[in-house]
Amino acid sequence: MKKAIRKALATGIAFAMTISIAACGSSKPAETSTSTAPESTAASSSAAASSSAAPAAEPVKLTLWHIQTTDPMPGIIEDSMKRFSADNPNYTVEISPMQNDAFKTKIQIAMSSDSMPDIFPHWSGGPMNEYVNSNKIADLTTYMNENNYKDHFMPAAVNQATYKDKLWAVPVENTAVAMFFYNKDLFAKYNLQVPKTLTELEAVCDTLKKNGVIPFSLANKTQWTGSMYYMYLADRFGGASAFNDAAGRTGSFENEAFTQAGNKIQEWVKKEYFNKGFNGLDEDSGQSRTLLYSEKAAMTLMGSWFLSTAAGENKDFMKKVGSFPFPAADGGKGDPNSVVGTVGDNFYSVASSSKDVAGAFKAITYLIDDTAVTKRIEAGRVPPVKGVKVSDPLLQDVLNAVEKAPSVQLWYDQYLPAAVAQVHKDTSQAIFGLAKTPEAVNKEMEEAAKKAFGK
Repeated sequence: MKKAIRKALATGIAFAMTISIAACGSSKPAETSTSTAPESTAASSSAAASSSAAPAAEPVKLTLWHIQTTDPMPGIIEDSMKRFSADNPNYTVEISPMQNDAFKTKIQIAMSSDSMPDIFPHWSGGPMNEYVNSNKIADLTTYMNENNYKDHFMPAAVNQATYKDKLWAVPVENTAVAMFFYNKDLFAKYNLQVPKTLTELEAVCDTLKKNGVIPFSLANKTQWTGSMYYMYLADRFGGASAFNDAAGRTGSFENEAFTQAGNKIQEWVKKEYFNKGFNGLDEDSGQSRTLLYSEKAAMTLMGSWFLSTAAGENKDFMKKVGSFPFPAADGGKGDPNSVVGTVGDNFYSVASSSKDVAGAFKAITYLIDDTAVTKRIEAGRVPPVKGVKVSDPLLQDVLNAVEKAPSVQLWYDQYLPAAVAQVHKDTSQAIFGLAKTPEAVNKEMEEAAKKAFGK
């Protein structure tokens, strides 16, 4: 099993909010279902999906795995499934929360042993495509199209759930993009301004370092955290086409943009912009965030789930938090409004082995119905639904970044096939550790891509 991907598990704070969601109709179950459920009595438009059939003659038990282990998210998911069972009394749902890396290992074992849960999350991209190619997940196109239920979601989220012109997952958890989060008090103390370019960012780092403050907190043991710097730098130097062409095999991973990205990371490492021992520290256990809370470090590049994670761990710290997009590269080809992330993190699929695909799909709709969306916003998330509105300025910054982005680059380790993604994570960590040159890494990536794609 390849090591799990990213993203520290979010959750936590009650943010002020308002919300409006585009109306959706009900949906009928697909022919593959062995049992169906009565229509939901909930007011939510999304919970009404796949709901027009009569209840099953016998009880149905569904299993759901998820990785939302930080409060209040486990409770939100439990509430969604309780409402689903209340509206559909013949159904019960067994819920199994687990840590990110543990989940990735367990789902791989389940797939190889034909013991899949009915419902489980992923991040779309390459792994989802592999699930499709190996016939591990059910085609949800019928359900998503029924009465335009898919129009409930942001178009970018629907696109990320699409493969081979079919829909394989429901975008649920969050609109997550990587941004810099920083301590406004430290910036004010040292008269620092939010940087617009890499040159300005480096000037900020130099001032912080001179005053004994670590510029960037980083825990890169699981590799995806450092990868964020690499992805953004490659984008800012070479534009979105640098990676897209390399991954699409109309270009190469030996593109100069990847060399520039690697060189810049190693320059920052040598300047000691990062905390010591970062390649051995664990993000999931909060080792990078602790440096921020204690004001030993001033900034971190992290997915926007950082907001709810930090709020759940240290509410007082949230009063000091500001955010800004990854700065432009001086003379670079990339659009500074482009973002790295996902619109729908996590996506939920139904195992093809499920005995009730229709019922499992309907259960998923309760995870992202009006009630669940409201609770997710209160927890500091931006659900991937149309018409979502937030009043908290930090959440609005996230929403603004997505809305004005000319491109949303899915995390490399999710976009690429698993074998190539692992090479990327290993080699990007080696760049941070000064163990390999960018040129050597580029060559390794190109060889892995040729092997995976056959060209």
